Amino acid sequence: MFSGSIPALVTPFRDGTFDERAFRRLVDWQIDNGSAALVPCGTTGEASTLSNAEHHRVIEICIEQAAGRVPIIAGCGSNDTQNALLHMNFSRKAGAAAGLCVAPYYNRPSQRGLVAHFSHLAENCDLPIVLYNVPGRTVTDLLPETVIELAEKYPGQIVAIKDASGDLSRVTDHRMGIGREFCQLSGDDELALPANAAGARGCISVTANVAPALCAEFQQACAENDFAKARRLNDKLYPLHYAMFEDASPAPVKYALSRVHDWMTDEVRLPLCTANDAARRAVDAALVHAGLV
Repeated sequence: MFSGSIPALVTPFRDGTFDERAFRRLVDWQIDNGSAALVPCGTTGEASTLSNAEHHRVIEICIEQAAGRVPIIAGCGSNDTQNALLHMNFSRKAGAAAGLCVAPYYNRPSQRGLVAHFSHLAENCDLPIVLYNVPGRTVTDLLPETVIELAEKYPGQIVAIKDASGDLSRVTDHRMGIGREFCQLSGDDELALPANAAGARGCISVTANVAPALCAEFQQACAENDFAKARRLNDKLYPLHYAMFEDASPAPVKYALSRVHDWMTDEVRLPLCTANDAARRAVDAALVHAGLV
C-alpha cells in the first residue's frame, strides 16, 4: 500500500503557534522532491505537545495541500485508546489514506493489552492502520507474534508497520508470519538499507524532512535492487541520519531545515529545547557531507 521515502513531517512553529504557511510550503517541497507519502503528527511532528485542535488542523492542512498528489498517513497514536480513535475518525473524514498508530506509551500495556487496543481501533473505524513500534520511546515492544495476530485478525485494515525497534530480524519474522504483501517500513533511517534488503518497502524518515530528493533517490535504487547505487547514496546520507539524533528529536532536524530554508525556524515546544551546540556542529557537517549546503 505504501513504499519509498515517507517523511515524518516536522510541525513548524513560529512564536509558539503552528506556522501554517511554512507547513504548506514544506508539503509542496516534499512532494516536488519525490516523497512518496507524508506523515503529519508523528513523533517528529511533536504530536505529544499539540492540542487535539492543533493536531487535527495539521492533518487537515497536510491533506488539503497535498491535494491527492501523494497519500497522507495521519499520525493518530495516543496512550488513550479513545483519543486515538478520535484522531482516526477525524483523519478518515478528512481524507487520510491511513492512520499511523503507535503502541500506547507510558501505560506499558501487555501484549494482550496491545491486541485489545488495536482491535478496538480496527473495529470502530474503517481507516487502514499502520502499526508503529518504537519501544525506545514507548517502553512497550510490539512483538512479532502480536503483529502477526493483528494482521491475520484484520487483514484488510491493519496493512503495514513502521518498525523502529532496531531489530532487523523483525522484517523476516513478519514476512514469514504474515506474507510478503504486508507492508513493512523502516522507522530508522540508518537501518533502511538493510531493512529494504530484507524485504521492507521504504522508510518513514526523519532525514527526508531536510533531504527529500536524496532519500527518494535512495529508496528508488533499493526498489530497483540497485544496491550498489543505494550504498553510495546511503554513504552520503549516513552522517545526517545520526546528526538528527545528536540532541532530542526533532530539535536537530528543525535546525537543519532552518539552515536549508529561510522560511523555517528551529523552534520546538517545551519540554524540548532547540538543538545544542554539539548537535548543531554535527548537523552542519552532515549537511556539507550530503551536499545540501
